[in-house]
Amino acid sequence: MPSNYPSLAVSFNDIGTVYEKMNKYTQALLHYEKGLEIQQAILPSNNPSLASSYSHIGYIYEKSGEYTEALSFHEKALEIRQTILPLNNSTIAYSHNNVGSVYEKMDEYSKALLSHEKALEIQQKTLPSKYPDLAQSYSSIGYAYGKMCQYSKARQYHQRAVDIGQQSLPPNHPRLQQWRKNLEYIERRCN
Repeated sequence: MPSNYPSLAVSFNDIGTVYEKMNKYTQALLHYEKGLEIQQAILPSNNPSLASSYSHIGYIYEKSGEYTEALSFHEKALEIRQTILPLNNSTIAYSHNNVGSVYEKMDEYSKALLSHEKALEIQQKTLPSKYPDLAQSYSSIGYAYGKMCQYSKARQYHQRAVDIGQQSLPPNHPRLQQWRKNLEYIERRCN
């Protein structure tokens, strides 16, 4: 095995990230997979770098509409992170949100809701109460409730997302604007 093998994995992943930012998902996936192949050959199966690679690949599959593959990779990342990190680690919450996001796209809203609720539970213990990632989790939970026609619950969660966003983001921030639109939509459904 060449002595620069670990560096090659990092390089492939870095190139994959550049392609991802350019929305060239096929090229990104090729590079991420090559980096993962090298990592799998040299790292223990519970290494955090593997979890990160699985997460990146899951994201690419999700963006490409290949949800079953995306879910598989996000679940692998979550499994590793739950094995090596404290259970209240924000990275585990991030993985739960990734899994929930894929379930949303698969129209499996009760499963999405469970994943987003797990993420929120961790975030409430680890993040400041006005942190934008908390607002995103509230919004995701509101979205799932809305899709399940539980509009009153959806409204509560969307309102919480907007409240946090108004305290932590500039008024014209795209995330805050989206949370406001989500709330307005649900309020129209409630009436």
